[in-house]
Amino acid sequence: MAAPVQTGAVLARKYRVERVLGQGGMGVVVAARHVDLDELVALKFLLPDALSEPEAVARFLKEARAAVRIKSEHVARVHDVGQLDSGAPYIVMEYLEGSDLGELLKKRNPLPIEDVLDYVLQACEAIANAHQMGIVHRDLKPSNLMLVSRSDGSECVKVLDFGISKVSSLGGRESSMNMTKTAAVLGSPIYMSPEQMMSAKDVDARTDIWAIGTILYELLSGAPPFMADTLPALGVLIATSQPTPIRSLRPEVPAGVEAVAMCCLQKNREQRYPNVAALAQALAPFAPERSFVSIERASRILNVPGGPPNRFERSPPRSIGMTATPGPGHLTAMPEAAPQSSGPVMPWRQTATASNFAGTHPLAGSRRKLLTATGVAVFVAIASLSALLVFGREAPPPQAAAAPSHSIAPPAAPPPAPVRVPAPTQPPPVALAPPPPMQSASPEAPPTTAPAAHHPGRPAAAPHPPAQASASVHPAAAPAAPAPSNPGQKAAYEDM
Repeated sequence: MAAPVQTGAVLARKYRVERVLGQGGMGVVVAARHVDLDELVALKFLLPDALSEPEAVARFLKEARAAVRIKSEHVARVHDVGQLDSGAPYIVMEYLEGSDLGELLKKRNPLPIEDVLDYVLQACEAIANAHQMGIVHRDLKPSNLMLVSRSDGSECVKVLDFGISKVSSLGGRESSMNMTKTAAVLGSPIYMSPEQMMSAKDVDARTDIWAIGTILYELLSGAPPFMADTLPALGVLIATSQPTPIRSLRPEVPAGVEAVAMCCLQKNREQRYPNVAALAQALAPFAPERSFVSIERASRILNVPGGPPNRFERSPPRSIGMTATPGPGHLTAMPEAAPQSSGPVMPWRQTATASNFAGTHPLAGSRRKLLTATGVAVFVAIASLSALLVFGREAPPPQAAAAPSHSIAPPAAPPPAPVRVPAPTQPPPVALAPPPPMQSASPEAPPTTAPAAHHPGRPAAAPHPPAQASASVHPAAAPAAPAPSNPGQKAAYEDM
């Protein structure tokens, strides 16, 4: 069929057609450049035959309204809607340069397993955004997943064509648009769930999970899980038969990935994954690291706890509240108990503890030894300071007691010799008591002596000889000499 527009034609008085991108039974998509803004866009409008069907026009506008509500990197953005001079409605979308996954599979069959998982997980992120807003796509297939390149060269999947999506209001009820007759036969039967084959209205988000499982199966094995020559035969296969195991067609596919695809293709929708976030988390152990962002976003959008099991290997450093966490040969950082503003609390986002750090990192042993040595040094320093404070205080003066007439020698291990201070040439004056009456010497009178002061390191002083009878006086008791330094105190310092 010839395209209804020609290259160079100006549509809606502002879009100049550069080339035709695609054409189907209902509409056509062209690459057009905005005359004033010089921006390349994709312009989609209905064919003249479809304009006579009110339901086709309603579906067309419904696609624009559904796509503009979904704010996701993985959904083609809608810039504008309007009517051409012929009265046909049109949608202005972002221009995407790339190929859909159906074309990619024909060129590169079989696709690398990691790439397949990355493509499917990016699509899960887009569908999570749609489901969170009550939108069920109902027409997911490889040709509706466009693969484009970001500015940094990485691949990005864009979900297209929400034309037959089921839109529910905030209360969970389907919108009032009556599209029963046509919607019952719309879609791609190869990717339809059993319930969608029976009734397109009696579906929920799990019909998209069936379609994602079918896409995963086809991208891995190279063929859809169910194929038949006629639509009735296909419906019977989808409703009653089991698909051929993926690993019998491609043995290198992990058994866990095959199990995920088979779970999506359960006939009873109650036995499938309850949402695309749970599906994404089931693929996490096999997914490449670049897919972890999509898994995390899908989990947060649908408020489902969980996520990639090895998230610690990709934690970017943060500026505040850092704690060490294990990583592949290096230390990364994570915030300490950062409160989440919204969304679920992810178990795998918790800060690493000392128990899971010890033994998991190449530097764990040396770090543990360093911490132990530091703790011992701090403890010794504190103990030494405490001993200085306790034993360094001046000992209280000894209690007054009668000194023995003979001094006892110091312990066997004498302390270092104290500094000797020369004794004064004359003893200090002392107050004398009034002299008693003079008496003659008597052999019965005992000699009066004063206790000798003992100095460490000096020999004990000999007692005074008896006083002469002619000039003997009894002086008053002299004040005690200053107490010498305590030998026990010195020994305590030496022990330290």
